Amino acid sequence: MTTVVEHRKGMDALSLVHCGMFAALMMIGANITAFVPFLVVGGVPITLQTFFAILAGLILGSRLGAISMTVYMFIGLAGAPVFSKFSGGFGAVVSPTFGFIVSFIFTAYIAGKIVEKNGKLQGYIIAALVAMTVNYLFGTNWMYFAYKLWAAAPDAFTYKVAWLWMLPPLPKDILLAVLAGIFGHRMFKILRVRR
Repeated sequence: MTTVVEHRKGMDALSLVHCGMFAALMMIGANITAFVPFLVVGGVPITLQTFFAILAGLILGSRLGAISMTVYMFIGLAGAPVFSKFSGGFGAVVSPTFGFIVSFIFTAYIAGKIVEKNGKLQGYIIAALVAMTVNYLFGTNWMYFAYKLWAAAPDAFTYKVAWLWMLPPLPKDILLAVLAGIFGHRMFKILRVRR
């Protein structure tokens, strides 16, 4: 049986708390290597941002999940050091990796939209994997064009190289997406979040 979640207009206090909670989790996930240094592989920090963005959509739904990721983005743009490597400020917009931060909004929205139509465990896992794919597509394409247009890419930098750069974190993100699907399904039942 498919679970369809009823949409509500407006935001109550609990919804605001849930959005704030996921914005805070994104801040921690972006800088997890500060607390767990062994998560830096080959000089590349392994973050949990994609995991928390997916989880926001799975638990909060499309609207609140996207709002929580938007809040996270604007906190960082306002200057708080919440992005990866404790960076922040409006200058992040010109960073080649800023597309991933923007993509978290779409990631949460798409994950939430899928589970609003299919509340079974398999729906959660599919939603998580589809949302992760959107995160990679949007973020990697943004990174490629940023390097080509304004970030002074090396001469050997090609579209293929941009995707090769994304291979090391891919297995981690696939595994975490599946775990997010399983965990999100269980947590939604426990928390009874009203989307």
